[in-house]
Amino acid sequence: MTVHDPLIAAASRTKSAIPDDAAMLRAAADLTRELSTARPGIYWPDLLASAFIGYAALAGAIISGNGAFMLAFGLVAVLALYRAASFIHELTHIRKGALPGFRLGWNLIVGIPLMIPSFLYEDVHTQHHARTRYGTANDPEYLPLALMKPWSLPLFIIVAVLAPVGLILRFAVLTPLSLIIPPLRRKVVAEFSALSINPAYRRRAPEGEFARQWAWQEAGASLFALALVGSVLAFGWKPLLTYMAVHSAMTVINQLRTLVAHLWENEGEAMTVTAQYLDSVNVPPPSPLAAIWAPVGLRYHALHHLLPSVPYHALGEAHKRLVATLESDSPYHRGNYPGMWPLVGKIARSTMARG
Repeated sequence: MTVHDPLIAAASRTKSAIPDDAAMLRAAADLTRELSTARPGIYWPDLLASAFIGYAALAGAIISGNGAFMLAFGLVAVLALYRAASFIHELTHIRKGALPGFRLGWNLIVGIPLMIPSFLYEDVHTQHHARTRYGTANDPEYLPLALMKPWSLPLFIIVAVLAPVGLILRFAVLTPLSLIIPPLRRKVVAEFSALSINPAYRRRAPEGEFARQWAWQEAGASLFALALVGSVLAFGWKPLLTYMAVHSAMTVINQLRTLVAHLWENEGEAMTVTAQYLDSVNVPPPSPLAAIWAPVGLRYHALHHLLPSVPYHALGEAHKRLVATLESDSPYHRGNYPGMWPLVGKIARSTMARG
């Protein structure tokens, strides 16, 4: 997408030209040195409890014959499985050997049953954090949404509604077909194997150990997708449709969270770390609902761009230290916002101004 309005282009250049704030970057590094250790005693119970509650509630929604109970179980399933699924973000940042078995466990418990195995995100999300890629055409997780047309935001959400359908097609149809049609396989790997929002992004074929991980994860997701389709013959439509409704709802919440994770105001120029921070969003306490719609540390998304190696359970403490230490005129304070809907409104107004 190219912006031709000279005022918009000038604003984008101004943001990309923001210099790094040495005091903020130094404080972020110095105050959080001992917070970078991922704690298995937090990760495993959180994941297992979220998954257990989510699947139990999903089962309750499927077997319930009462509409109100079905909706209540469904809501619990959406929120719990959304939290469990959000650990895919942590997988991309966990240091090798820090949490033995967690990647395997997450894929078996969550990634494959939800058809979002971690290979879809690993080696993709880290490119979003690359200093020279963020906000550019080479960033798989960035589009200048605030500078696009008004119809782009509803389309952004509609895509999420259809996610379970797309994932079933990806793994139940394209995976088997691509194994016998080499040109299709190349296209599937390049264009349909990444949880990204940039339609121009293309993946390279995996190599080495990652290729082996990709292979078994994709095989597992393919078998699960085929079993989902086949379940209609054994159990009727209700289990599949309930599963898809829960999956669709959690994906919509995640898409709304993605919509407010950044301000999406960069037109393609490389940005300093401080500029990237200011284009990103924290929704810290006392915002009452952010822990639900931005779980597993995602409410501190701007801080995460400053400190990508700090695990989710330590981000709250890191935020408190930085707020208490940095002067009131520090850029750090400008990255904090009160909630989701003011940010959605801000982006919507920006797109409407360009309509």
